[in-house]
Amino acid sequence: MLLFLQAAAPAAETVVEDGFSKLQIFLQQLIDWGVNAGGHIIGAVLVFIVGRFLISFLNKMLARVLAKRHVDASIQSFVKSLVNILLTILLIIAVIGKLGVETTSFAALLASAGVAIGMALSGNLQNFAGGLIVLLLRPYKVGDLIESQGVTGTVREIQIFHTILLTGDNKVIYIPNGALSSGTVTNYSRENTRRVEWVIGVEYGENFDKVEETTRRIIAEDKRILGDPAPFVALHALDASSVNVIIRAWVKSEDYWGVYFDMNKNIYSVFNKEGIGFPFPQLTVHQAKG
Repeated sequence: MLLFLQAAAPAAETVVEDGFSKLQIFLQQLIDWGVNAGGHIIGAVLVFIVGRFLISFLNKMLARVLAKRHVDASIQSFVKSLVNILLTILLIIAVIGKLGVETTSFAALLASAGVAIGMALSGNLQNFAGGLIVLLLRPYKVGDLIESQGVTGTVREIQIFHTILLTGDNKVIYIPNGALSSGTVTNYSRENTRRVEWVIGVEYGENFDKVEETTRRIIAEDKRILGDPAPFVALHALDASSVNVIIRAWVKSEDYWGVYFDMNKNIYSVFNKEGIGFPFPQLTVHQAKG
């Protein structure tokens, strides 16, 4: 029995030593992996920080070059947006590569997923193509007042996927370029002049010659109204409760709303002074005799 115990003791010690050696190897491998992974992570963070700095620098340099060459503001915003996205994608690939992921495998993965991504982003691809069409055909540019998709506003920026409008009440509206390139766009800033139109109702029995003469006098007093083409005043319609007079005049595009509202005010004031009455809706009821 004593001999058996003496023989078993060295065997137990050998097992313990083997287990301890394996634990040491595992801990060493874990430490090596942690050091290696930490190095990759630190390197990736440094690449990201430096990359963001370079992207910011390149974007500013590109903006200065475009401005120095007097490139159209619409093209400037589109190009800057496109370059920023491309540089950001390159930075992401560089960070992934620094983490130890094979970029060739990453590129192959993107290529294999291209069809699915294309289907998922079909709307954005359409908007990207729409942005190119807008830049080529130039139905509007930055600074133009346009109306489209039920929205009216001034074009602030043309990005690769959206056009940004600023409305009259200071709301920022993003409209997809695909809708703008294929839909109806009304550009109020393309021409230098616009025609203003009013339809004014006066009472039945008013002297039309007096109404016309008074209207033309009011028009002549507003120097913003152009003489060529000449203002137009005519009897528009005999309505149910009023005689409608139509007035058309041409102004510079930037004077449109000012002239429109001022003329409404002046017509109301002068017509009252001249005794030209404005009608109220009337309904004549005939009572049948029993």
